[in-house]
Amino acid sequence: MRKTLHHTHRSRRRGTVLAVAAALALGGVTATPALSPPAAAATTSVGAVTAFRADGAVYTLTAGAAKARVSFVTDQVFRIELAPTGTFTDPTGSDIVLPQGPAPASSWRDAGDRYELSTGALTLRAYKSALRFALHRADGSKVWEESAPLSWDGKATTQTLARGAAEQFFGTGEQNGSFTYRDRTVQVGVDGNWNEGGHPNSVPFYLSTAGYGVYRNTYAPGTYDFTSPVKATEQEMRFDAYYFAGPGPKDVIGQYTALTGKPFLPPVYGLEMGDSDCYLHNANRGERHTLDAVKVADDYVANDMPNGWMLVNDGYGCGYENLAQTAQGLQQRKMQLGLWTENGLAQLADQVKAGQRVAKLDVAWVGSGYKFALDGCKAAYQGIEANSNARGFTWAPESWSGAQRCGVQWSGDQSGSWDYIRWQIPTYAGATMSGMAYNTGDVDGIFGGSAKTYTRDLQWKSFLPAVMSMDGWAPSDKQPYKYGEPYTSINRKYLKLKESLLPYMYSYAAEATSTGVGPVRPLALEYPDDPVTATDAAKYEFLSGEDFLVAPVYADTSVRDGIYLPKGTWVDYWTGRSYQGPTTVNGYSAPLDTLPLFVKAGAAVPMWPGISSYQDRTAGSQLAWDVYPQGHSSFSLYEDDGVTREHRDGRSARQTAVVDAPATGAGQVRIDVSASVGDFTGKQTARPYLFSVHSTTAPTSVALGGRQLPRQAGKSAFDAATEGWWYDSSDRSGVIQVKTAALSTATAFQLVLDGATAVGGGTTTDPGPTADSWASDLPWTSAVNGWGPAERDRSNGEQGAADGHPLTLNGTTYAKGIGAHADSDITVQTGGHCSSFTATVGIDDEINGYGDVVFSVVADGVTLWTSPTVGWQSPPLPVDVPLRGARSVRLKATVAGSKTGDHADWGAARFHCA
Repeated sequence: MRKTLHHTHRSRRRGTVLAVAAALALGGVTATPALSPPAAAATTSVGAVTAFRADGAVYTLTAGAAKARVSFVTDQVFRIELAPTGTFTDPTGSDIVLPQGPAPASSWRDAGDRYELSTGALTLRAYKSALRFALHRADGSKVWEESAPLSWDGKATTQTLARGAAEQFFGTGEQNGSFTYRDRTVQVGVDGNWNEGGHPNSVPFYLSTAGYGVYRNTYAPGTYDFTSPVKATEQEMRFDAYYFAGPGPKDVIGQYTALTGKPFLPPVYGLEMGDSDCYLHNANRGERHTLDAVKVADDYVANDMPNGWMLVNDGYGCGYENLAQTAQGLQQRKMQLGLWTENGLAQLADQVKAGQRVAKLDVAWVGSGYKFALDGCKAAYQGIEANSNARGFTWAPESWSGAQRCGVQWSGDQSGSWDYIRWQIPTYAGATMSGMAYNTGDVDGIFGGSAKTYTRDLQWKSFLPAVMSMDGWAPSDKQPYKYGEPYTSINRKYLKLKESLLPYMYSYAAEATSTGVGPVRPLALEYPDDPVTATDAAKYEFLSGEDFLVAPVYADTSVRDGIYLPKGTWVDYWTGRSYQGPTTVNGYSAPLDTLPLFVKAGAAVPMWPGISSYQDRTAGSQLAWDVYPQGHSSFSLYEDDGVTREHRDGRSARQTAVVDAPATGAGQVRIDVSASVGDFTGKQTARPYLFSVHSTTAPTSVALGGRQLPRQAGKSAFDAATEGWWYDSSDRSGVIQVKTAALSTATAFQLVLDGATAVGGGTTTDPGPTADSWASDLPWTSAVNGWGPAERDRSNGEQGAADGHPLTLNGTTYAKGIGAHADSDITVQTGGHCSSFTATVGIDDEINGYGDVVFSVVADGVTLWTSPTVGWQSPPLPVDVPLRGARSVRLKATVAGSKTGDHADWGAARFHCA
């Protein structure tokens, strides 16, 4: 009963808070509840221009009682205001728009039917007969044009723009389930809906592929109708909009965030996994105390699970005790303390002094609309900084323009499900188009969920910068180790991958502070000239930085269809298979442990290998570069101390890796690593490097600074050596591993690999059979088996090798073959030399009375053949699968029913190779 009451309390409290926020005045303007359309009223349009006045870069146009004002901010940014009564107002004041530099040089002329207001980059036309605006570039090309004058109806103002034939629209903050809006009507403002179709983290900004963006400078709710014509309405009796003109969407986002604030740079622990729960008097979990959070931190450590911070109270009657002791305990376990605003922001100073480093704005901040929310975000951020040397780091479930400079936007309470995964993918990628660099939701939601949906959700969210798991509201806690195997191992794999990619993600976080463009991106941002990227064909995938393409699995399946890869070469992260875009990949094999993940050819990805926390790094730690050579490419690694604010005084460093490789085929791959330029507390003065260079051929030589490095005999010798290289043909279609001794970070160096191969094609001498071969006689790159080892030429036995019985199917004994125990997954490197695979499959005769298995053959990540369900009484099935020159083949047997213990045999399994 207490559990039910606690749930009800939270739901009721949140619902009341949001309803009040929607109904109260937004910035002094009365808003209609739930964004209902304004009541019908007479519509008035601005009339003919009756007076014109120029005052520097500010131009005022009078049209009867109404006045319009144009103010240039830069040569590509300007503001249009309209006061229907002739009196200008500015409810947002200095809340959102930051102080700007001096106004640009501008000029005007009377062109007869219009006034032309110009900077060096653009001209705004103001037509006279009925005041109507049109924007043109300096070369005369049109950017946008009003198809009707600005209008108002007593409650709202509307701008009407002509729509281009192929014009697409993005932005407006988090729009749950969407990222592109042509032919759609989008609401901007509080709606209390945290599920698909909701828009709690709205932003009154949108951008167009015609090369412009619009920010409505208001706290009022709005309706943006992106049909033809485009109609953008705000529920206030004033019009106030800033316009940004640029050659592409990144430029527009940069201009918008120069006006409203660049995204903040989180502390590095803010890019690690977070955990949150109520630890004091938890009605759902029984009596607990705040210090119990330290025991949970111990569980993360015991399970070798990376975790960077913990929120130890949920803000709904939970509270806290022993705060300083809890903070110290978490810090000893390489985690930071966070709190909800249970007691209001007035308590923040003491909390921060006790060790708080994360603030979640979830209770005590909601007042009269977004102004209060934005003020709360700023106050919490500044409160952390005013009382410690740490960076402000906040999370908020409701935000507005400007919130990107102080917090992570969190999408609220949801229930874990496959559908929850699906609609969040475009939501977070699309929010980047509004200058929101950090958008996320709880792993597997707060309510509901399952072991499978948790695992799938964590996989792709590991490629978001910010992520946390919320415990205490679902039937059981949701730490990533709670579901047991195989889920624990899979979750650990992706959290460790997230940790190792911290230098890559942190570099993109630093980029966001200068460009406004966040790390997580819809394909349309990087490939604006590809019309497919703005359609549903690319809706359920995203880019993490420029180099990783992530296509989450959002259904209970082990096969992912419809993965769109844009132009260029894309390499499967797990297998090394290359795809040439643009193309759509169907039938991608994605068992529960596999996130469909692709790397762009040319990528040079900095990594911290083997860590569970950024604090594992020492002065002598290795820096790794994962290199996918093709043509000319580079990556600039950003570094600072990761936690303090020294970087704002220039205390940071950059080191760039430049890769020059053949466009195709074999040749010389040259990697030039610059000196690390800049300084900060704790900077490494020297460090060893590890390079993983993807190549289907072993190099003829590897030289560091003109000096030949020794080739090591194998992995163990390579691991033991201080420097050298070796070629691992079984690793993802071939990887050259190169290790250096510690090198000064103050000095540039060059690594040259002769005879290496560009990814994506060309000459290959992949390992693999060159004649017909039994599968049991070939080396196995990997072999996962449900019980003990998979057996060669025997049925599955116990825990030892070769302890199985003769392989027998329906009375026929096979001298050659593979005896597996479902679930099993065996990989054979075929090197592109084999034309087909044959076998006879079934459940071994020694299994009597149960068993349901599905067999499948997967080549280079694509499922080529899947059997029907094979039971213990089913006749054996013949298999004959064309391999089409695949480099790697996986033989899989998956349990189809509820029972385990199914002995799945591949009788006479044979690769037919030339």
